[in-house]
Amino acid sequence: MKLSVEFPSVAYREGPEAVARLAKAIEDIGYDQLDIFDHVVMGYPAPSRSKPVYPPKMPILEALTTLGYAAAVTERIGLGTEVLILPQRQPVLVAKQVATLDILSGGRMRLGVGVGWQASEYEALGEKFGNRGRRMDEDIAILRACWSDAQIDFDGKFNHIEAMALEPKPPQGGKLPIWVGGFAPQALQRVGTLADGWLAPALEDREQAAKMLETVREHATAAGRNPDAIGLQMMLDVPPRDNRGKGFYSDLDNVVRRCNQVAEMGFAGGALNATAIFQAGFRSVDAIIDKLDELHEAIRAEVGRPSAG
Repeated sequence: MKLSVEFPSVAYREGPEAVARLAKAIEDIGYDQLDIFDHVVMGYPAPSRSKPVYPPKMPILEALTTLGYAAAVTERIGLGTEVLILPQRQPVLVAKQVATLDILSGGRMRLGVGVGWQASEYEALGEKFGNRGRRMDEDIAILRACWSDAQIDFDGKFNHIEAMALEPKPPQGGKLPIWVGGFAPQALQRVGTLADGWLAPALEDREQAAKMLETVREHATAAGRNPDAIGLQMMLDVPPRDNRGKGFYSDLDNVVRRCNQVAEMGFAGGALNATAIFQAGFRSVDAIIDKLDELHEAIRAEVGRPSAG
């Protein structure tokens, strides 16, 4: 199983050196992927919106900037987003940012994208929330064109590009992987028809997971794609919202058992949430590093390492 760590923005509280030290430690321990989640702003409670999912003052480092910082202190580990809320950003600019990250990291970028849930964030960024799914599909096509076409011409419903060039191209070119997060029917269709992989939430019901995987495969087959070529990664646990959730990473046996469950569901990758490790009581960067090391050793001893390639 390939193991990803969702990078904790809270590390910034110990200064930029601690952010760099944690990124390097995640690589040195032996993890395969370093991912970071994305929000630009978070909403306070207001009469016009439902109760926020997360505290509005939760610290969140900007995802692509943080990955650039991590790229400078690492050499091997994959770098990515889980997930970048693509439709609230300008797609050509994202193409440029991600291409630059791929260049500066030596071809290590994987772009995870999703449509998000926070309408007020879209509003603050000057984008529409109601058509985000349709714009997501178009945005993915624009990204691939920018990374592969010498001359970019695109005439869509939401974007028009005429005779433009984006250089330099990323080392991975148009094959720079785009993985899609989410589990709504539209997200599963998007995975099957457009994406290189699925970033699945923490599903515990095996039957539900099997049905979703079959849905992805059906969409891929209908689109003339090879379902077996679609990568699969699942979160080990949902973001903690109570004391039970905050204790997930304190129990090594439970984490290893969950990794085995995820692998048995057919997922080749599992994602550990380092912010949840912080919330479980490991309140410093050094403590997070020690816990990640302990978890990695326990998981590898039971689940094993991914095959080469």
